[in-house]
Amino acid sequence: MAQSEHLTAPVGTVVARMRALDADLPERDGIAVFNRVYLTVTEEVERRLDAGRFTDPGAAATLDVRFAERYLAAVDTEAAGRRPPACWRPLFQFRRHPGVRPLQFALAGINAHIGHDLALAVVDACRTLGCEPADLEDEFDRVGDLLVSLEERIREDLMPGPDVLQIADPLTHLLGSWSLERARDATWSAARALWALRRFEDLVEEFTERLDAAVGLAGRMLLTPLRD
Repeated sequence: MAQSEHLTAPVGTVVARMRALDADLPERDGIAVFNRVYLTVTEEVERRLDAGRFTDPGAAATLDVRFAERYLAAVDTEAAGRRPPACWRPLFQFRRHPGVRPLQFALAGINAHIGHDLALAVVDACRTLGCEPADLEDEFDRVGDLLVSLEERIREDLMPGPDVLQIADPLTHLLGSWSLERARDATWSAARALWALRRFEDLVEEFTERLDAAVGLAGRMLLTPLRD
């Protein structure tokens, strides 16, 4: 794979930034809930990189950092008083709502980051590395498999009540309509489409805006308040 001389910062740089956010944000804040989840994912990617678990460590690190930079840019944009991408707006809007549960915050953040940011990060990484999306498919799948396994643990850790109560809990029905695996599959298709359209700037802009809006709508539904 062709390598660009202008590679991204080390994974440890984005990990440090997320740790700083974790220290600064109130524990119950919706961004803080997602940030803790994402920090766990990124730390695990860093451990696996150090252990040589990726076929192409440079490509995996580039994809991971480009991916994280999208989330951190949304945080910086909102903190500066500007409008973040539509996929992130529901989470910022409802981040302190008392009727939204921690699991909803976590999955709404995952929805925004996987459904929108990851597709754009694949394109970013291809430009950085001078490669095609197909060259990153193994790294994409490995990161995606890690996210799916962590999603299962997140649901177990943040889902309230014993199993008998979960069946009747409206949260069970709300979150049953969203799947990380389906979102990941759709994201890979979106990334390939964006790459194929890269020379047609107007189409890329339209496609990206519609993707952003659709993911934002799903995020708004995931954040439906379940109590006052």
